[in-house]
Amino acid sequence: MSRNDDIQRMAELIKQLDYHSHKYYVENNPDISDFEFDALLRELQELEERYPEAADPNSPTRRVGSDLTTEFESVEHRYPMQSLSNTYSSEELGEWIERITREIGGEVEFVCELKFDGTAISLCYEGGTLSRAVTRGDGRRGDDVTNNVRTIGSVPMRLRGDDYPALFEIRGEIIMPYASFDRLNREREAAGEPLLANPRNAAAGTLKQQSSQVVAHRGLDCSLYHLAGDELPYATHYDNLMAARRWGFKISDNIRICRTRAEIEAFIAYWDTERKSLPYATDGVVIKVNSYAHQRQLGSTAKAPRWAVAYKFQAEKALTRLLSVDFQVGRTGAITPVANLDPVLLAGTTVKRASLHNAEQIALLDIRLGDMVYVEKGGEIIPKITGVELSERPSNSVPFEYISHCPECGSELIRYEGEAKHYCPNVSNCPPQIIGRIEHFVRRKAMDIEGLGGETIELLWQNGLIHDISDIYHLDPVRLAALPRLGEKSAANILEGVRTSLNVPFERVLFALGIRFVGETTAKYLAAHFRTLDAIAAATKEQLSEAEEVGAKIADAIVEYFASDDNRRIVESLREAGLRFESEDKQLTSNALEGKNVVISGKFEGLSRDDMKALVEEHGGRNLAAVSANVDFIVAGDNMGPAKRQKAEKLGIKILNYEEFMALVAEGEKVVEPKRPKPATEEPKTKQETTPIQGTLF
Repeated sequence: MSRNDDIQRMAELIKQLDYHSHKYYVENNPDISDFEFDALLRELQELEERYPEAADPNSPTRRVGSDLTTEFESVEHRYPMQSLSNTYSSEELGEWIERITREIGGEVEFVCELKFDGTAISLCYEGGTLSRAVTRGDGRRGDDVTNNVRTIGSVPMRLRGDDYPALFEIRGEIIMPYASFDRLNREREAAGEPLLANPRNAAAGTLKQQSSQVVAHRGLDCSLYHLAGDELPYATHYDNLMAARRWGFKISDNIRICRTRAEIEAFIAYWDTERKSLPYATDGVVIKVNSYAHQRQLGSTAKAPRWAVAYKFQAEKALTRLLSVDFQVGRTGAITPVANLDPVLLAGTTVKRASLHNAEQIALLDIRLGDMVYVEKGGEIIPKITGVELSERPSNSVPFEYISHCPECGSELIRYEGEAKHYCPNVSNCPPQIIGRIEHFVRRKAMDIEGLGGETIELLWQNGLIHDISDIYHLDPVRLAALPRLGEKSAANILEGVRTSLNVPFERVLFALGIRFVGETTAKYLAAHFRTLDAIAAATKEQLSEAEEVGAKIADAIVEYFASDDNRRIVESLREAGLRFESEDKQLTSNALEGKNVVISGKFEGLSRDDMKALVEEHGGRNLAAVSANVDFIVAGDNMGPAKRQKAEKLGIKILNYEEFMALVAEGEKVVEPKRPKPATEEPKTKQETTPIQGTLF
């Protein structure tokens, strides 16, 4: 065959493979076997290797992925990707519907859709082909993950038909189906790797993998739910979604037009139960005004559209049997009871263990071995036991007897006044406490020593290389390299990480010591107030309490820590190693936030919560954790808690979005003192700053 014939054959193969990919991934109705599909794909791969100059960037072969490692480019969204306001009750939903109907001045048509629990994505199509895939990021800019998204079978490389706009974006969710999630965790367990927490986190983490080959293997899916563009073909959200389905996009079948509150609530009630049968995670229902004209009339706030809301489902529960109880010992000696359960499917994952918190909680619920217990996931992640089905209790049941001695070292347990937990007092010789303190010491927010994970620390401890945190700075390179699973290269990386940690600032060193109740924030305030570790060690309880956010309990813990001979010995050894025990004078970037108390709430894509707090401090502000009358303003990211928002509004506290906050610190301006009016009886209308482009949304 000639070159022209081969190139023509490449085009034919691409067309065939696109068709069969759509049948398999979108319609779930394949026409050919996997063997036949793979044969066509191999033929195309061979031709592309022969004529690389003629290869299509959106070729089906790109679904396989590449092992190339690249950094993700940050790009600006054509249309901002806003967040959604959340509601958790029928009453709040009813108020929202009434407001919408009142402002429109007549009947309103709504569209109800399932809220997928994954990671948001925006796909750009030019001339019917995929040109770019971008994460939400901060709503204005996101990461270009096009190569990774090309590996997802349900994302069309090129569109079907010919009635699509020349340029548009379609937004949706990258999700990891339960089947892919379970398979991936089985593989990780077999390889001795830590298991992934849930499908949502797994999807987000997979999308940011540097190797698209890894992405291709993990089995992601993509469901689309919103179009954005200047020239969309239809005047309603629903009609454009149906058009997108014709063009080859995977649009959920579980979409319904509703015209009354009763119809919306019936949709929610149905899927609150039926979602358990779906092959992927959902966490609510999204309700949108269908008409684009009505959407423009309602407008948007700086953060979210006023014409859409997400109704969040309550945490899913399951009933299963309590088989036994284990007791874990933490780094502070705290004893945590953990329930071993008859495996049960809950929120898409198999739950075998759940926290029982403490002896008081067990007694309050009257939990007994052999009981049928209710388990739910707090925030859909951490399983906990919330009740007992007494009608299923065995007749020979006896009250649960809490342990009196440490399960690891045998020491008699103690309870501190005012605390619910039991503690092992054997600080110096209880293995889990020692290992836990070392793990805490090396963590990222403390000394940040790379290469010293939990397994490596346990290996070092078992082989006698470390007995406490100070031994990290006296590791023998030869003995270290000789340990199983390490070798010279790993040993060298660990030692380099140890050397680098000598540059960690004093407040993080103080946090790393692991003093009870001294967290990151408290350590910062102590370091700022006393300036040196010696001053903190010499301070009385009364003097310690003069530092910000240091109460009697924290002061007692600090005094107790430095009263220990073992701790003083460890501190001196760390001093000799060269750790920083004094604060450095910080040069502020500006005084824009001088004297201001700030609360950071929600998630900020592109910046961590810690990054945001650091920005506050760099500009002279002070971070607070809780909303109170002392707070000057809140910086709200995605998923700000509704209770925190309600309290802020009640107190009249100014709420800034990310853009407003960044503009404030960039200009070095002072925040105007917010007025604190009484709560209004009706929700004030938000002034629309600009006329949104048709279809612009998350």
